[in-house]
Amino acid sequence: MCTLQALDTTEVRASYCAAPTYQVIGDDEAQRLSKVFKALGDPTRVRLLSLISVSANTEMCVCDLTAPVGLSQPTVSHHMKQLVEAGLVTREQRGRWAYYSPATSVLTAATETLTNSTR
Repeated sequence: MCTLQALDTTEVRASYCAAPTYQVIGDDEAQRLSKVFKALGDPTRVRLLSLISVSANTEMCVCDLTAPVGLSQPTVSHHMKQLVEAGLVTREQRGRWAYYSPATSVLTAATETLTNSTR
């Protein structure tokens, strides 16, 4: 539906009112994207991803993530598992501790997919 009826020139109105040139994402892509955005649907997980992303080494040990969010290590590990499964962080086991690094390309790709599907 064209919402530019207040314009005077027919050419401008025609260029904006042309048929949309976008593609709706498919079921598989929607499932993949929903997993990413669902992982970010929890404020604690958003904070954890932010903490890791701005850390000096862009990686953090799970033992260093508990105090900033005020949660126990098992609870933080649960949240981190959700972020790993969504592909937003990577996990590396070093002895007893797990270290996490951001995988920002996944978030970038998710937003680009949504942006490109509406063009």
